Amino acid sequence: MIDTDMQNKKIHQGRNIKRFREMLGIKQEALAFELGDDWNQKKISLLEQKEMVESDILAQVAKILKVPAEAIENFDEEQAVNIISNTFTSNDTSTLNAVNIQPTFNPLDKMVELYERMLQQQKEMIEKLERLLEKK
Repeated sequence: MIDTDMQNKKIHQGRNIKRFREMLGIKQEALAFELGDDWNQKKISLLEQKEMVESDILAQVAKILKVPAEAIENFDEEQAVNIISNTFTSNDTSTLNAVNIQPTFNPLDKMVELYERMLQQQKEMIEKLERLLEKK
């Protein structure tokens, strides 16, 4: 059974873009540069304020950030914090079973995998920026 609050809760895709961008240590200007000539810092700022982002733009941003578009579309920070909190603060596994959380993957492994991808993305972005600076 799905909680009606969860059904009614809106995912703020622009805020999720900002979260992933910041976790990767990427500035708005760098994301704008990667998106192309008609993008700038102000336009990225406006994009990050939008609750719903056009699917083509979302796909481009996801590709640049090297995260699945679904992560931006569906990431709910409050829900993630609750799951992590329940996982690490509960010594009684029956509580988790009562909630019927039975992931087919280890959430901690996925977090480590995401963190490693974010570090690699940051390294690649730094290399791109260094090449760009060398050209000037």
